[in-house]
Amino acid sequence: MTIGVVLLSGGLDSATTLAIAKEQGFECYALSFSYGQRHSIELEAARKIAASARVAEHRVISIDLSAFGGSALTDTTIDVPEVPTTGIPVTYVPARNTVFLSMALAWAEVLEARDLFMGVNAVDYSGYPDCRIEFIQEFEKLANLATRAGIEGSRFKVHAPLIEWSKADIITKGLELGVEYENTVSCYQPNGDGYACGRCDSCRIRKEGFQVAGFVDPARYY
Repeated sequence: MTIGVVLLSGGLDSATTLAIAKEQGFECYALSFSYGQRHSIELEAARKIAASARVAEHRVISIDLSAFGGSALTDTTIDVPEVPTTGIPVTYVPARNTVFLSMALAWAEVLEARDLFMGVNAVDYSGYPDCRIEFIQEFEKLANLATRAGIEGSRFKVHAPLIEWSKADIITKGLELGVEYENTVSCYQPNGDGYACGRCDSCRIRKEGFQVAGFVDPARYY
């Protein structure tokens, strides 16, 4: 069975991406990060999702991006916006997806895997530059230039199956595959019990997605 390394945040998109990788026949190794995020309860969600999906292995790696700050997700002195924003929002974490994919690449090379999966989305995304198809394509080039496996002829592939899907499409597909969305955490500022604010960009996009798809959002809102 072909091995795939799947980045698993605990959110809706990454849970759906994991289900798609499994549907495609990959033996999945899930990778999550404790990176100093204010919404660290998502890691509990990631563990539930990984266990339910029966992944081959799930690792949680600590990388303290809060040491740099620069984002409302890693610096509690910066407020999470509760109204729609334009441009690149303050919830963008500098270089986060570059760092995460680099770590996934390192693990993949050790596992002799050549397939990386990431749940980025360019249609409903909140203005993040590292959620675009251009970023995925260029990182794939980097992966094949900067690794022993790539130099020796084993080509890496970065899969972003949701990149051009609407949130409604993602939800519909996930429900078809049995994704337990009640276990996912999308909110940028959930409380300690995992209840979502219902007001941040991520909550708004999630709620609209379920509404358009015609399903009830199982998230708990405070």
